[in-house]
Parts: sequence; C-alpha cells; structure tokens
Amino acid sequence: MIRFDNSYARLPEHFFVRVAPEPVAAPRLLALNAALAAEMGLDARALAAPEGVAMLAGNHIPEGAEPIAQAYAGHQFGGFVPRLGDGRAVLLGEVVGPDGAHWDIQLKGSGRTPFSRGGDGRAWLGPVLREYLVSEAMAALGVPTTRALAAVATGEDVWRDGRMPGAVLTRVAPSHLRVGTFQYFAARQDTEALGTLTAFAIARHYPQAEGPLGLLEAAVAAQARLIAQWMALGFIHGVMNTDNCHVGGITIDYGPCAFMDDFHPGRVFSSIDRGGRYAWGNQPQIAAWNLAQFATCLLPLIDPDRDRAIERATAAVHRFGPLWQEAWAERLGAKIGLGPEGADLGQALLDRMAETGADFTVTFRTLAEGGPLPEGLAAWEADWRAELGRRGIAPEAAQAMMRRTNPAIIPRNHRIEAAIAAAVAGDAGPFERLRRALATPWEVAPEDDDLRAPPAAHEVVHATFCGT
Repeated sequence: MIRFDNSYARLPEHFFVRVAPEPVAAPRLLALNAALAAEMGLDARALAAPEGVAMLAGNHIPEGAEPIAQAYAGHQFGGFVPRLGDGRAVLLGEVVGPDGAHWDIQLKGSGRTPFSRGGDGRAWLGPVLREYLVSEAMAALGVPTTRALAAVATGEDVWRDGRMPGAVLTRVAPSHLRVGTFQYFAARQDTEALGTLTAFAIARHYPQAEGPLGLLEAAVAAQARLIAQWMALGFIHGVMNTDNCHVGGITIDYGPCAFMDDFHPGRVFSSIDRGGRYAWGNQPQIAAWNLAQFATCLLPLIDPDRDRAIERATAAVHRFGPLWQEAWAERLGAKIGLGPEGADLGQALLDRMAETGADFTVTFRTLAEGGPLPEGLAAWEADWRAELGRRGIAPEAAQAMMRRTNPAIIPRNHRIEAAIAAAVAGDAGPFERLRRALATPWEVAPEDDDLRAPPAAHEVVHATFCGT
C-alpha cells in the first residue's frame, strides 16, 4: 500500500484540474527502478505485480491517490502562452520517503487532460525510453533531476510520423513547480495564488529562504549551479522554455535533449530550435532570462512599491552571472585537475576542441586516464603539463581528480537511438545494457567498454525531437 500525502492537491482548486489517467489496452512493464523505489519507501515487488503495473499504466487508481493535471503557463521560444498545463501527464499523488523527502508520482503519456490543446495526451516508446535513460544517467552523474521510476508499454499505438508503440513513463520529482507555474497566476494578476505558491515552493525546496525575495535568490543560485553542471558534461537541454525551468533548480522535461559528441559551443540538437536559442553556449543567458520572468511574477510580493520591488528583484537576478561564472570555473578547472584557478586553461582547451572537432567526453576522459590527446591538442597538453609543474602538482594527482569529474560514459545519441529501435522490434537487451552501464558513469565494466565510443560517421544523430 502506498501512503500518499497529496499536498499540492490540497491547494486551491484553480491550481489544477482533477482528472484521472485514461486506461490502456494491455499494460506491460518495460523497466522498473527498484533502487529508486526503495529510496521512496515503495515496494518494488508490489509495483512489478499486476496491480502495480496497472497503476503505473494509469489503469488502476490506488487508494489515497488524487490524480490531477497541474496548471501552468510559459514562454516557448520567447513567446508567452498564458495557458499550457499538463497536457499529457497526470500527477497521481505525493509520497514521503523514509528520509522525509517528498516525491511527486506523475504518469507521463497517460492520456488527454483539459490542457491537451487537441493532442492525444499519449507518448510513444522512443521518448519514454530516452527520458528514462537520460534522467537516470543525470542522477548517477550527480545532477539534480527528475527521476524515472518505471516505463510501461500500453499495448496501443500512437500516431506521430506514423504508427508507433505507446508507452507511459512514471516520473518522480520533489515537485513539478516551474517558472511557468508562477507565470500562470501572474498573468491573471492573482496575487493571493502567487503568495500560496511562493509559500509552497519555499517549504518544499528552500526552507531557509525568507519570503519571496529569498525564494528568488535561492532559485538564482540553484540554477547557476545546475547550468554549470550541464555544460561541464556537454549536456544541451534543448528546450529551456520557462515551463521547462524548475524553480527548485532541478532538470525537468527531457525532450529534444542531448549530450554532445564533437564539441562546439553553438551545438544544437533540437529539431525545433532553428535559431540556436538553446545552444550549449547560450544556456547561461537563457537561464538568466527565465529567472527574470520568475522575478517579474514575484514583484507584487517582494515590495508593495513597484520601483523598490524591481530594484531588489533586478539585483537578485543580476547575481546569476557571477554565481554561474564561479560554478563554471570550479567545474571547468576540476575537469583538467587544476581547480578554479585553471579555468582559463580549461577554456583554452575548449577553444582548441571547437577548432579540431574533438569529442567532448573522450577528450577530457583521455586526459584523466593519462592517454595522449590528438595531435591538434598536443600543444595545449604541453602547456597543461607545464602548468602542473609550476604548481607542483603530480599528473597522477590531477588525473585522480579528473576521473571523478569526467565521466567515462554518457548516454550518447546513437546508443539511445539504437536501444529504442531494438525495443520497438521487441528486443529490450540494448536498453537494459545501456541502463546498467550508465548507472556507474565514472567507471565502466570491461564488457561495456564499447559503449564509450563516439559514433561512426553513419551513426551520428544530428537532431532530436520533442516527444509530442
């Protein structure tokens, strides 16, 4: 039995719509995250049993659940949409884990809601497996993120570019509070709702924060750290709209996301990001822009005098730049074993990598493992070794630090696509193998060493797509 404590469903009714998931024809468990279930205080065996699989598919509403679709708005590629909301997801309820942590349990791909805007509310197998693999890889890499508890096949087809097998992802998170959630009420000038939402966000994510300005300041700091982590791994979110920006500083909504192979700061994978708005190198400025929209929502709560509120909120948002620079210097410096003082040398390496087309993950990991870099990076490597000598740092000591900050394996696009293609054909082996290897990203078992390799020319994935 799951013990629900549905705090969001106790908020005023205009925060959400009560709606049940739509049942599916023939639910079948594809993947279950037993370790995460234990962390949440759930019984993995019960989840894998027929009644548990029925719940994970949306066919069974367990006792104590209060399924809802949350309301939110958002800027999508800069254009404001005042009413978005959960169009293909239903929040079943919340549980409190053994450690006191709160977890939303959400079914993604669970059918239409009043926010579906003409869509079918479903998901096909590909995006479900992609989000499962990437979100769990991010968690293993230490990045704050939503998590994947389970994936279930529906036994039904959905239509995208053609007929595709349907699936439901069970996504869990401390909350699903987005900048767009605040924008929904700000657009309606509902100050009372904004106050309620602010109190909820503080209690859930930043209990030490004092009032709405404290919430903004905490969100700015959390986003600065998060974006630095993304970039240090070569990760591109792909669709950093305000409805995909979490006020708790966690990664949410893995749609057209990707980890880079060959490095370039302008790299884009999202098929819908034709102008490069959300390119790898643009992510800090977009995060700051999103936070400015968050600050605008909070102005009536920060100070009754609008001019004073703007001054205080602006100062808070302007802290993002220095905080990100600090976090980025720490991450980039650690990637070459020198700490924050080595960030300039790290940037010089990125510049050379962009010129030579070097693979992001392989380059840093090769350096960490003591292997020789490609000829185009040899001059930089000589400068790096000279810098180690000037500082009296043994290469072995630097490389020990680097092996803790440069993963040996990432969820590469071509490997994910191959796993999806195999799963569609009925073979779950490649998915399971990749899932196992990504759970220990700093060290890879010898039998999985081939999963580290960049794609061959014919395997390169140039574009990724939103699940809708």
